[in-house]
Amino acid sequence: MTTDAYPADGWAAGPENSLVTAASPTALSSAPPPSVSLIGLRKRYGSVRAIDGVDLTITAGEIVALLGPNGAGKSTTIDVMLGLSRPDSGEVRLFGRSPRQACVAGRVGAMLQNGGLLTEITVGRMLESVRNLYPRALTVDEVLARAGVSELIGARTNRLSGGQRQRVRFALALLPDPDLIVLDEPTAAMDVESRRAFWAAMRAWAATGRTVLFATHYLEEADDFADRIVLLRRGRIIADGPTTEVKALVGGRTIRATLRGRNGSAPDAATLAALSRLPGVGRVEHRGESIALTCPDSDTALRALLADFPWVEDIEVAGAGLEDAFVALTTDPTGPTNPADPADPGRSSDPASPASPASQKEVLR
Repeated sequence: MTTDAYPADGWAAGPENSLVTAASPTALSSAPPPSVSLIGLRKRYGSVRAIDGVDLTITAGEIVALLGPNGAGKSTTIDVMLGLSRPDSGEVRLFGRSPRQACVAGRVGAMLQNGGLLTEITVGRMLESVRNLYPRALTVDEVLARAGVSELIGARTNRLSGGQRQRVRFALALLPDPDLIVLDEPTAAMDVESRRAFWAAMRAWAATGRTVLFATHYLEEADDFADRIVLLRRGRIIADGPTTEVKALVGGRTIRATLRGRNGSAPDAATLAALSRLPGVGRVEHRGESIALTCPDSDTALRALLADFPWVEDIEVAGAGLEDAFVALTTDPTGPTNPADPADPGRSSDPASPASPASQKEVLR
């Protein structure tokens, strides 16, 4: 679908976008459409390619984390998917409908990082006002309870803390009882306790079989909550799959251990140099008596470590974490071409740190 298929009011045009009701023969005879279908999406802001050929399908019940460095195109992709911005080319379908149709029908709820709240009004009255816009909606008490902020029903919106505002935005997103919820940096401004409470509420909601798509910079949240990772770099999907598969793309393992010198002190420069020469070891790091060996061949490295340093203690061997995969796959030695995601002008450019050419290989699902 080209830009011409997106009229100013956000409705998609053409016979392929006609609304299919539950009573129609087409709806009864075909399988349910995916929650999200993005085909060939492209979006430029001047010379910046914010989205550069994104193809993505998300089926009902999936919990998907959208990750990427600053300027990767996460917010722009979300904006286009929700119909808040028009693509230069490509097609967006939510439950087989245009973004506007799906949103008007209450199938989609969104919690955006730049979303505002009505001012000089209580939380309860604001939610009730928005609730009346949907054909079906949960009660104000129910969404506040699900968001874990029932005590805020009488609070004025202009007196909420940053974390409280985020939780109220979550309650707003739940109002239409959506089948798909889209979250852009949902736990920004939340403290640790609020973040834990938010994800507990989100897990309970997702357990009902709803679809969740969220963008976050907190990689541990993606690792703990998502069952699928979609990794963006420069507006393109470079990895897509279960968290374990994305971690495995970078390969290698890390050996952590306690290594003291002969006199009980931390390892000296000569010892660290010897560790770096062990077969199977790629990089050596240390903090006091603790060492970490990044190894493309951990089996060979471990045997050599035990042979040369038999007094080594507290040995642990772990696979690459999501942070390791994120850094290896999103680092670009040629430097960033997208200075920032135009959907969020305050964001900085992509990080650039060394990575091996093998780790730069684009892996599409």
